[in-house]
Amino acid sequence: MDEHKESFGLTTRIFATRSAEDGLSRVDLNRNVEALIENPLAHLTPELLLRDVRDFARANHLEEHVELLKKGAQVAKDPRFFEAIRGITETEKQALRDEENHRFKQPIALYITIITCSVGAAVQGWDQTGSNGANLNWPNAFGLDIRASSSKGNWIFGLVNAAPYFAAALVGCWFSHPLNHRVGRRGTIFVSAIFCFASVIGSAFTQTWPQLFVCRLLLGIGFGTKASTIPVFAAENSPASIRGSLVMGWQLWVAFGILMGSSANLALYQIGKIAWRLQLGSAFIPAVPLLIGIYLCPESPRWYIKKHRYNDAFRSLKRLRNTPLQAARDLYYIHAQVRLEEIMLGDGDIQRRNFENGKEHFTNRGRYLARFVQLFTIARVRRATLASFVVMIAQQMCGINIMAFYAATLFTDANADERSALLFSWGFGLINFVFAWPAVPTIDTFGRRALLLVTFPNMAWTLLAAAFCFKIPMSSHAHLPVIALFVYLFSAFYSPGEGPVPFTYSAEAFPLFHREVGMSLSVAVNLFFAGVLTLVFPRMTSVFGATGALGFFAGLNVLALIMIFLWVPETKQRTLEELDYIFAVPTRQHMRYQVTEVLPWAFHRYILRKDVVLRPLYKFQRSL
Repeated sequence: MDEHKESFGLTTRIFATRSAEDGLSRVDLNRNVEALIENPLAHLTPELLLRDVRDFARANHLEEHVELLKKGAQVAKDPRFFEAIRGITETEKQALRDEENHRFKQPIALYITIITCSVGAAVQGWDQTGSNGANLNWPNAFGLDIRASSSKGNWIFGLVNAAPYFAAALVGCWFSHPLNHRVGRRGTIFVSAIFCFASVIGSAFTQTWPQLFVCRLLLGIGFGTKASTIPVFAAENSPASIRGSLVMGWQLWVAFGILMGSSANLALYQIGKIAWRLQLGSAFIPAVPLLIGIYLCPESPRWYIKKHRYNDAFRSLKRLRNTPLQAARDLYYIHAQVRLEEIMLGDGDIQRRNFENGKEHFTNRGRYLARFVQLFTIARVRRATLASFVVMIAQQMCGINIMAFYAATLFTDANADERSALLFSWGFGLINFVFAWPAVPTIDTFGRRALLLVTFPNMAWTLLAAAFCFKIPMSSHAHLPVIALFVYLFSAFYSPGEGPVPFTYSAEAFPLFHREVGMSLSVAVNLFFAGVLTLVFPRMTSVFGATGALGFFAGLNVLALIMIFLWVPETKQRTLEELDYIFAVPTRQHMRYQVTEVLPWAFHRYILRKDVVLRPLYKFQRSL
């Protein structure tokens, strides 16, 4: 065995040698046909566990914390019996009990991190909505005719609005990886905030549509970089039991940003000719606290582990957990799972330990293109790529962003005046924000997948109803209110489901060494198709009318529901490392289970009203 592999300790030694005396049954992370979710410490004897902790502490200059790491490793081996572990204080025991009974009792540093990430999400929402109100006036200011169906003004109008999303998908998302590699999660978010701050200020001073187009492209670079990094940063810093609730803050506060942007649009529309400039420029407001607040947050401990900076990772975890014992437990458990990922899935750009002239040093093996290819060639990673692709593209298929980008324009087409269109658009933003809150307690209990399966059918029928309401004569007093009613219902069903799930899911689905490039691809898919929709929707409505365009998206909701049912596994309440076992289950096996087990169970349970039991897909292995 290579010397550098032996130095990594537990996971490499055990899994690479498959030692019979260790009594370890290995789970293949590329083909987990038994759907077994395994704790990598479960098969270790107490003596072997403690010996490996000592080796781990010595190899990573953590000798002063070895006793704490021993206790933490014993807790990680079997969390059920922490009460019986010698040396754990009553304060530490209470903190471990609180993980189950008071899940949101967390240290201030974790909440500062989540609040800062929430501000970053609000920047995203405000940037999107500023153009919603400005769209009513900037085309006239630049001499564009967007009313005639044959006019190239339609295409220019769509292109300018789509520019941030194409720039994000083609440049910004991929820019995030080298930035993350060089300056960490916090540095990447800081750079993205600079782009978001400067570009919207520039938009307010543009004199031609090409100038506005360029500013929107620069905004997109910030868009993509930020959207690829913030959910990952939040996921890596959060404990597993409440990760979904905290990471879903991305969409919750995107919705808040949309509401604030809609409020700014409404407040500024009467100012006069410069109203649209102020509506675009107002998005600089949330970028300021993001620039200031990001370095108040601890860096991701998993990013430090990836760089082999274990002391820094431990310091970061001590700020993010309630007790040093919990930090030591998480440090050792993450280390064990990450080494397993390295052996089974490839090490990405981990820093290798080498020895020259009796001194150790680390060399980097960054392989960005290789990791991108591995998103499709390594079975475990490919399944995460497929599931993330589905939830991300489903967000565009459902039609929510045509409302977010063009709500004011749609309501104007429904015979509303400018003030009424902005009021209805503001109502859409309010509904989007308010109805995202139910996902906070349910995303980690009811589950990511379950929320999607419940909300997508309701989004389909409400959007179809809104489409047919455009057929009500404009002379009828019911025309505009009924359209608004079904648009609001559509938004209410979207907000707790497809709203928070995609970015939460994609941020957690990939193994550590593929997380940056995987999240970049996922966000690029989302924003690229957002750009496509933004570009073509004005043309769609001019050719097919609002009824045809909205009806088309209602059909896409049904297609997205089928894709989610077949290809998206549940990820609730598992650590980021334990998800390796979830995505190791072959896709065909997952699909077969859904079709042959879940569908018949649902039919008997909800249609025939029988008391039937669903056989679980996953089996959780217990410690010896």
